[in-house]
Amino acid sequence: MIKVGINGFGRIGRAIFRNNLNKNFFEVVAINDINPDNDNIAYTLNYDTLYDRLPEIFRVEGDFIVSPESNHKIAISHERSIADVNWASHNIDFVIDASGVLQNVLDAQKLISSGQVKKVFVTHAPRQVDFTMVLGANEHLLDIEKHHVISTSICDATAIAPVTKAIHEAFGFDHAYGTTLHPWLNYQNLMDGPASSWSVPGEIYHHFALGRSAIGNMIPKPTSAITATCDVLKTYGITEEIFGSFSYRTPTAIVGSADLTFHLSKDTSTKDVLALFEGMEQNQHWPIIHNNWEPLVSLDFKKADFGAVVDHRWTNVIQNRMLKLVLWYDNEWGYAARVLDQVLHVSNLMGNK
Repeated sequence: MIKVGINGFGRIGRAIFRNNLNKNFFEVVAINDINPDNDNIAYTLNYDTLYDRLPEIFRVEGDFIVSPESNHKIAISHERSIADVNWASHNIDFVIDASGVLQNVLDAQKLISSGQVKKVFVTHAPRQVDFTMVLGANEHLLDIEKHHVISTSICDATAIAPVTKAIHEAFGFDHAYGTTLHPWLNYQNLMDGPASSWSVPGEIYHHFALGRSAIGNMIPKPTSAITATCDVLKTYGITEEIFGSFSYRTPTAIVGSADLTFHLSKDTSTKDVLALFEGMEQNQHWPIIHNNWEPLVSLDFKKADFGAVVDHRWTNVIQNRMLKLVLWYDNEWGYAARVLDQVLHVSNLMGNK
């Protein structure tokens, strides 16, 4: 089985770990996190406000957390740099960097050049990687011999990019606009204060409004959702020159949404669009798209395994050319599920067992 290390054991790192407990795609053998308290690391894994307590509780034994079912030991370290962890001592194939820290992306190249690991997967969308991949959008462009530090992009692009590619291929579009509604993140403030950067610790984000209270406001802000989407679809001529964007950070804990408008290149009907997405769901290799017609609200999509749930209550084509779509996605669990699929996909391409 593939052996994996996780660098950064916050919301996404733990979502990946929990997701893998259900699917057993790989063996997690090492975790690195700057939290110095192993008991607290185990506690945050075992108990989760959004995803409930684990049915079996991991325990701590010295510098390990131990599986309650198999007694398998997972090594714990507390290095600030991904490059300072002795991954090679654990015979690790891949490292998943879920820290969100830019310096770890830069240091990830050291792991490759030193031969410590075969690939590093980065769970956000920095420019300083070899390749950014979204399944259902551009996985066919991955060069397994050349691309070693691979971004798994972000939750919004994981949802939006496959949908955008499908619309482009089926109908074409001249321009589009996306508005995302994203739940609060753990670097935001309970009360008003500075907008502290997570990716570059110590810096203050220039968008001051993001420092306002996360629990009491809808915060309008720029979004990287369409930037990341265009990054993986640039070979199709889809750029930010034709795809505008805007975002609200919402006072909710989980599940994102995207409101997309496309000005299509040819006359189309709502029936044609529905047929497209029905075919996608029936024929997809990974669980990327799911179609919904039920009268659901955001928390009904919590723990949805899909990259994007297309809510067809709102699918509409106006005057044959303007298409409106609404997507839902669990920005932690659904995204983590696609990270697992990417790791397994790359492993299969490399011939790992």
